[in-house]
Amino acid sequence: MKDIDIWQTLPGTERSVVTLGKFDGLHRGHLQLIERVCQSSQNSLVSVIFIFDVASRTLLTKAERRERLQNMGMNYMVECPLDEKIRRMSAEDFVRKILVGNLRIARVVVGEDFRFGFQRKGSPALLQRLGRELDFTVEVVPSEMDGNRKISSTFVREQLNEGNMEKVRELLGRGFCTTGEVLHGRGLGHRKLIPTTNLVPPKEKLMPPNGVYVTCSTFGSRTFEGITNVGYKPTVGGETFLGVETYLFCCNEDLYGRISTVEFFQFLRPEQHFPSLEALKKQLLLDAEKGKEYFNRIREKSRLS
Repeated sequence: MKDIDIWQTLPGTERSVVTLGKFDGLHRGHLQLIERVCQSSQNSLVSVIFIFDVASRTLLTKAERRERLQNMGMNYMVECPLDEKIRRMSAEDFVRKILVGNLRIARVVVGEDFRFGFQRKGSPALLQRLGRELDFTVEVVPSEMDGNRKISSTFVREQLNEGNMEKVRELLGRGFCTTGEVLHGRGLGHRKLIPTTNLVPPKEKLMPPNGVYVTCSTFGSRTFEGITNVGYKPTVGGETFLGVETYLFCCNEDLYGRISTVEFFQFLRPEQHFPSLEALKKQLLLDAEKGKEYFNRIREKSRLS
């Protein structure tokens, strides 16, 4: 997948099929749009995802989002900052100058509630009217629903903020993850508690509430079950940064410097201060038993299905 600037003309001579939005999280609703674009691009069109980039904490970092989009088979990505020039551009000018002029659209795929342009006056209906004039087609995709509620990035954030990782998984169509390099901690885990791996999530990454979770950690092609504490380690003196500390059930290897992806399955309890390291260790062992029971239930359910 190649990056293209909003003010550049699409390379080559082909026309494009484009979908537009903020695409924070790449939830199930987003995946529908991307799937339709990839299907349309099989007809001699190049696929483009146009992302209105918001400067805030997000469900996916830019690097995570880019990797997922590339794996989905998108040809080009436009990351458009919502600066004053873009905010004040009329919806019709945006279509004529950016979509038709620069991206040479043959087809546009958008959700039914998509809005764009100055004062959000652009809509699927406007796209359809301009499409008849400027020779492109428009596919309006119905919202993906969860019961009576539309799946949206706001919905995912709400569930993440509540620590409802099972619901987050349903809305995303996959587990919530964070990725980072395994760093050296204080060494207390290996000396006095239980051995753990430590990462620091990117600052722009939204994280679930501080607490202990059932997780899986992936290192390349290998995955280990475990439990993870998200927080500041108040019992051992506290940290000035948010950390992701994981106890791997069946691993005694030296993993320092390795890249790990931690996938969250279930919230167990809030982070708390314990009166002693012995009390903390006792609780961590109880947490680990709950984590093992969780994965045993999953395996048993899979075996019976």
